[in-house]
Amino acid sequence: MRPASEIIPLLWKEIRLEWRQRHTFNSLLLYMVSTIWVVYLSFNLQLSQLSPITWNTLYWIILLFAAINSIGKSFIQEREGQMLYYYTLHSPVGLIFAKIIYNALLLLLLAFLGLFFYTILMGLPVQDVSLFGLNVALGCVGFATTLTMVAGIAAKTQNSSTLMAVLGFPVILPMLLMLLKVSKNALDGLDWSASSDELLTLTAINLIVISFSYFLFPYLWRS
Repeated sequence: MRPASEIIPLLWKEIRLEWRQRHTFNSLLLYMVSTIWVVYLSFNLQLSQLSPITWNTLYWIILLFAAINSIGKSFIQEREGQMLYYYTLHSPVGLIFAKIIYNALLLLLLAFLGLFFYTILMGLPVQDVSLFGLNVALGCVGFATTLTMVAGIAAKTQNSSTLMAVLGFPVILPMLLMLLKVSKNALDGLDWSASSDELLTLTAINLIVISFSYFLFPYLWRS
């Protein structure tokens, strides 16, 4: 079976598995909402009293740790026997791409649901909503591609959670800095041209990580 034709069945498998284990998604959503509530209480806020810079930074920190918690289980939850079974049926490219797409969709859902609750408690100081939404989408795809590949590498070791943090943050950190800058421009209502370099760089990083996954994951799969 060709990798492209495998992606949809594998993606559907991930969605059905998540639906059967809805408590996992519910726990992730509860994590985000409770974190937002703790932040709200910690700052003793009234509506719209949080500075835009602090609002922006807190949102991305919450989203980053939600991404780590949600994507970290991509390969860790798969038993060794299951991986061997997948090895006999599917190509590594189809498997990694299905997991990347699923994790990106899951993270997008969490990001915008989290933004909804975040807005209720903290207000929405964003002047350019379309730019902010595009930036969130690029960030979710970037987190998903990077952390999914790192989770695949870390799953081969005993200290998978520690290794995932060590391998993931050097790539995530510069991406996060660019996401913060574009979000700040959206909050200030600046023209899209002020964020064009960062948007192109984020898109390039996503494509590079996807390319690395295409070429490197088959070697990891064979080990």
